[in-house]
Amino acid sequence: MATGRTHRPATRSRGIPEATVARLPLYLRALTALSERSVPTVSSEELAAAAGVNSAKLRKDFSYLGSYGTRGVGYDVEYLVYQISRELGLTQDWPVVIVGIGNLGAALANYGGFASRGFRVAALIDADPAMAGKPVAGIPVQHTDELEKIIHDNGVSIGVIATPAGAAQQVCDRLVAAGVTSILNFAPTVLSVPDGVDVRKVDLSIELQILAFHEQRKAGEEAAAAAVPPAPEESGKGPDGDVPAVMPA
Repeated sequence: MATGRTHRPATRSRGIPEATVARLPLYLRALTALSERSVPTVSSEELAAAAGVNSAKLRKDFSYLGSYGTRGVGYDVEYLVYQISRELGLTQDWPVVIVGIGNLGAALANYGGFASRGFRVAALIDADPAMAGKPVAGIPVQHTDELEKIIHDNGVSIGVIATPAGAAQQVCDRLVAAGVTSILNFAPTVLSVPDGVDVRKVDLSIELQILAFHEQRKAGEEAAAAAVPPAPEESGKGPDGDVPAVMPA
């Protein structure tokens, strides 16, 4: 079975922009939903709406894949699913380790979408000796002392960090030293990694703070609009709505 250690996605070598790469999973999610409903073809407008982008951007993105659709017919759903999956490296097995099996780590372990999207949770790792051997999502938790051996034995190149912030950098350093070259970081801290290691950060508190900013702005706009007095209905009327008397010439 192929592993992530010896196979890398072809996106960068083909010159696909990072912004396009970031949108490919959105297209794949929408296409997978269409495939599950046995929809054979989809127009760029329909697919763009489902993915939350505009159709011109979608067509530009697909041009990097060499896929232009058929005029009057649209895009073949099954072929696009295969094509995008191939570009993202999802047509092979990617073993993943999750480090930090607290509430968040356990929730990630129980997420059913990994396997269907080309990822296999190879191991769950935690620093708490009391957690060792306990099954989470049917996988026994292993102690961090075994981290390097687990990565080597499973050919792991992707690690997920769900530890407290104070432990994240040390875990990251050990993952990188053991050969992990891609890290998904859920810890609320910025990780320092050497060149050649990719880090994607997921910070739920930051996303909530951004939403709070937008809510505050909307509330301020509503308050400002409510404070503006209504204009007179007719410009020829006085402040009480009466027509002023006409002075004699």
